[in-house]
Amino acid sequence: MNILIPSYEPDERLLMLIKQLRDIGSFPIVVVDDGSGEAYSQLFIAARELGCTVITHSENRGKGHALKSGFRYFMQNSVIDGIVCADSDGQHLPQDIMKIASSIEEHNHSIVLGCRRFTGKVPLRSRFGNAATRLVYTFATGKRIYDTQTGLRGYSADMLDWLCRIPGERFEYEMNLLLEAPAAGFSFHEVAIDTVYLDHNKSSHFRPIIDSARIYAPFLKFSISSLSSAVIDILLLALIHFFSSSLLLAVMGARLTSSIFNYTMNKRFVFDRGKPSAIRTSMPKYFALVIVIFSLNYGLMHVFNERLGVPLLIAKLFTEAALFVFSYWAQRKFVY
Repeated sequence: MNILIPSYEPDERLLMLIKQLRDIGSFPIVVVDDGSGEAYSQLFIAARELGCTVITHSENRGKGHALKSGFRYFMQNSVIDGIVCADSDGQHLPQDIMKIASSIEEHNHSIVLGCRRFTGKVPLRSRFGNAATRLVYTFATGKRIYDTQTGLRGYSADMLDWLCRIPGERFEYEMNLLLEAPAAGFSFHEVAIDTVYLDHNKSSHFRPIIDSARIYAPFLKFSISSLSSAVIDILLLALIHFFSSSLLLAVMGARLTSSIFNYTMNKRFVFDRGKPSAIRTSMPKYFALVIVIFSLNYGLMHVFNERLGVPLLIAKLFTEAALFVFSYWAQRKFVY
């Protein structure tokens, strides 16, 4: 087992955790000082004296960057055992860290997540934040993870190269990791751990507005792209239907134009993962999806508008809302 602890401006709880882990065993512990500065140097010197390897960043680069620094260190040293990532602020108990380590061995090729159950006195921002990201993650992937924001995670050594290629330098890295894992063939195994918040989680360096924006960026970009496409679609639908009185022609013309716009936006801005998919592979899949969505779109609108008598634009809004979640999931999983 290997332990990786990213740390920024820690306090004595970091040393307490290291001492407790040392009482359990002599496994490697790597601490990444993510630009904490001279005021915290004695804490990291003490961590070295306790037998830890300390990697020091000259400036704060973010939790994602710190984690990747640790992963690269383990790759360079050709580790073969699993890696457990834990926070330095006292939220992760030694016994829970050991539970994650054991689960890595039992569930090879799975990402092990230490999931809090949020019982007892949990800060409102933490309870709400996890509920929101849990909902968004389920919407984006069709999969359910109870604790998407947990920092206690376990990985097998064969994941290290992949872990270093996940985009993101700060808190969004851990969400990006969860989003990318299914496509990479990794599953999840959840392990229940204690929920620990000290001093109402004041030691957290999570910035609610900036870091939340980073985490939700993929969904925000998709929503903007989809909303823009929907506006084009609705305007063309009304225009073509006004001049032709043909629902089929209106739906086809509006969908074709808006889908070309949507494909361009999504390929360039939403699902660009650093290695953009080739047009020759992504475009056929995208327009095959367009045909599927078009069929569902026309079928639902026919039921709403012509069978149930719902006004055309209201029927369109209901239909688009119903297909929005399906479209994001399908594009992320199959197209790009």
